[in-house]
Amino acid sequence: MQEVKRYVIITFALFMMAFGWTAFLIPSQILGGGVGGMATLIFWSTGISTGISVFVINAILVLIAIKILGFGFGIKTVYSIIVLSMFFSLLQHYITEPMMAGIMQPFVEEKLLSAILGGGLAGLSIGIAFTQGGSTGGTDIVAMIVNKYRNISQGRVILFCDIVIISCSYFVIETDKVQTIIYGFLVMSVCSYCIDLVLTGNKQSVQVFIFSSEPQKIADRIGNEMQRGVSFIRGKGWFTKQESDILMVVAHKRESQRIFQIVKEEDPKAFMTMNTVMGAYGKGFEQIRK
Repeated sequence: MQEVKRYVIITFALFMMAFGWTAFLIPSQILGGGVGGMATLIFWSTGISTGISVFVINAILVLIAIKILGFGFGIKTVYSIIVLSMFFSLLQHYITEPMMAGIMQPFVEEKLLSAILGGGLAGLSIGIAFTQGGSTGGTDIVAMIVNKYRNISQGRVILFCDIVIISCSYFVIETDKVQTIIYGFLVMSVCSYCIDLVLTGNKQSVQVFIFSSEPQKIADRIGNEMQRGVSFIRGKGWFTKQESDILMVVAHKRESQRIFQIVKEEDPKAFMTMNTVMGAYGKGFEQIRK
């Protein structure tokens, strides 16, 4: 059931990606990065559907992903490639082509707003797919490979790849070259920011200190129900002059509400502090990389 939920979320992310490109970027003649940018360049140059180009380019990259990132990643990526290609083809036929032919009014008239919306949807979709262990294909495959061995955010790797792709458009586009590249860099920046925003929010960790008269009960419930480690720190109250155990727990931010609930149920008079930590590495958190 959990795996089905992951695929549903990935499918929604893929639709967001295709919609951002076909509804905002391509009709406004704005080039972004990634495989969508390469497919758009091919579409402008030859008229070949972006869906076909997305499928062919990704089919090559997925072979690398299967070998380096594992078969589980490969299954999700193959699924993503097929579904994303279908979304691109369908939405291009029903949205992009009618807009470019003047049959349908654009959703947004301003190119600046189109760049922000298209880049934002693309970045959010990539970030969401990453959180589910999948990929939208293209340069984010490269980003996940680099991130496996180096502690470099996926957003930064994709940012570098997009700079190269968008810069190459200078040799393909005949008019408004500088303007197209500037808008492309804007899309790239918004996309990269949204990717890191999603991933940082999903992985953000907190450190909780709990001062309670029922430390054993609270520690047992946190360990058994949440599978989180609890550390006991021996402390002494300056006012009471009594020694007591202080609990320290490191968990994901999304788990903090459950910790608060357990503490409240066991000791409503407990005192707690919670701090955001820059990073948590090791078992149950991020892997330690070079």
